[in-house]
Amino acid sequence: MINNKMKTLSEKYPTKMAITSEIINLKAILNLPKPTEAFMSDLHGEYDAFQHLIRTGAGNLRQKIAEVFSGEMTEDTMQAFAFLVYYPTERLALKHAQLSASELDQWYLTTFKRLIDLLKFVSTKYTRSKVRKAMAPDFVYITEELMYGDVANSDKKRYFQEITTSIISMGQADALIIATSHTIQRLVVDHWHIIGDIYDRGPRPDLIVEQLTKLPAVDIQWGNHDILWFGAASGSQLCMLNLLRICARYNNLAIIEKAYGIDLSELVQFAQRTYQPNLAFEPKVAANQPAISTAEKKSINQVHQAIAIMQFKLEQTVIKRNPDFKMDHRLTLSHVDFEQQTIHLNGHDYPLDNTCFQTIDPIHPEILTSDEAAIVTSLLNAFTHCQKLRKHLRFLIDNGSMYQLYNQNLLFHGCIPVDEAGNFLTLTLANRQYAGKSLLDFFDHQIRTSFDHPLNQDNLSTDLLWYLWTGPLSPLFGKNAMTTFERYFSADPVLHEEKKNAYYQLRHQEDFIEKLLLEFGLTPETGHILNGHTPVKKGHNPIMANRKMIVIDGGFSKAYHHTTGIGGFTLLYNSYGMQLVTHQPFTTRANAIAKMQDIISTRRVIDQVSQRQRVSQTNIGAAIKTEIEQLTTLLGQKK
Repeated sequence: MINNKMKTLSEKYPTKMAITSEIINLKAILNLPKPTEAFMSDLHGEYDAFQHLIRTGAGNLRQKIAEVFSGEMTEDTMQAFAFLVYYPTERLALKHAQLSASELDQWYLTTFKRLIDLLKFVSTKYTRSKVRKAMAPDFVYITEELMYGDVANSDKKRYFQEITTSIISMGQADALIIATSHTIQRLVVDHWHIIGDIYDRGPRPDLIVEQLTKLPAVDIQWGNHDILWFGAASGSQLCMLNLLRICARYNNLAIIEKAYGIDLSELVQFAQRTYQPNLAFEPKVAANQPAISTAEKKSINQVHQAIAIMQFKLEQTVIKRNPDFKMDHRLTLSHVDFEQQTIHLNGHDYPLDNTCFQTIDPIHPEILTSDEAAIVTSLLNAFTHCQKLRKHLRFLIDNGSMYQLYNQNLLFHGCIPVDEAGNFLTLTLANRQYAGKSLLDFFDHQIRTSFDHPLNQDNLSTDLLWYLWTGPLSPLFGKNAMTTFERYFSADPVLHEEKKNAYYQLRHQEDFIEKLLLEFGLTPETGHILNGHTPVKKGHNPIMANRKMIVIDGGFSKAYHHTTGIGGFTLLYNSYGMQLVTHQPFTTRANAIAKMQDIISTRRVIDQVSQRQRVSQTNIGAAIKTEIEQLTTLLGQKK
């Protein structure tokens, strides 16, 4: 590997001068300020709110505008300018409607200058080469001339005037403004980290993934809801049924049919002839969603029932064929008295309500009917062969992982399973044991293997993806049981209880967090753990363990706004330290553009460094130092 690397470097830098120049360049980069990172989690398909935060740099861009133009612009003028940078195409259309031709020309000249001033400011942390790569290719020359030239120089004054007036006269002003705005958006945050759960609940996770593919630097730590989609695309019947059930529950089957083109008509027809409306299976319609007709609601209700019953049947099969999962307590159908309509759990009999067991054989409750089996086979074939879905998930696989170590931060979605004393709990499979870091590494490998070989694997591989969704030692679930069956069919709150892993209590303690940081090879004095998965409820503190543990799930999804009281968190980490940004709920994209209605955000400093951090102190800096060493060795070999 090292020899191949040296060979590649030798081909890229064939002369001593080329090697010397690159070493000088890399050493200079090490002394630039650390670029800004942004961390978000639990996006849950809320594309409009997510895109707004991407465009605004999670509020960072508005702050940059204030730093550059305070004293020069009023608050209203800064807000209008900010929204031009956020939504240039839409705001330009409004300007064309509002201004006369001569007024528009003057506005263009003023706007060019302001955009260039802002671009200069947000690009100061980067090399000229990196800024150039962020620019639209058609405008690189013009933008660089305006950025790096001395506009006040009398010798070149007419030169710069001609550039700007020619842009206007040749009809390229709008295109330049749009391109420059997008460049500014890309530079205000250098690297985005998404700590899990892109999918489920919200309407457009597919568009979130499309947006992620356009970011210059991004990594994803997979969440439990993402795993369901990986599992479905990899051949797990249970993962597929779970995600379909959630889509039905949240009135979001459109993501399956319209976004990914998977035909649900066979399922709908079966459900309509088999089930009647059932109170327990009413779809949840968010306040901002369009109202659905009585007929639509009835159909979704019936589909919801059909999917849930197939899911509960197949859970029996998977649990029985995997005794190492130790999940016999979740063989719910085996504990049902179908004649008495009761369930025997924890030594007691509980009545069941709103049941829909007509397709269940009481003697063999795990067996699918012939219609159900055909539907599951057909749907699974559609999921595993959906090119658009596999393209999206391939991006998440290639740019994602179970956890990430980046700039002394440990990022993972859920938890590290431990007992109440903080000892790592062990999952034993085929006489091999996995705990702590090795448990996450094991699951990471299983996910990649399953996705790369859909339907061409033994049952254990796909079953493990379902285990990640609901298993008691899953680092993405973090509870002893998922009581879905009981919540549908029993009103007794005792049966609804899901006991969290001890991790969620222990993560308040500094010594426990330091132990985890050491387990993953990080320095306890300077490291942090960043989690998603558990929405921070109203009045609770997302910052724990002497600021070494930060939970950034602030309820981005509309389904959680009543729980958290806010619209999500973003963690910003720049050369001065860390800030947790709290966002108020996003309304709509149309409101934001028309009324210049930004997400109101407040900032809370977590860590503030005494000396500004440099690239040399980052992961990128470590890679640069290694390359400098290799280039120095190569230089010594040149004659």
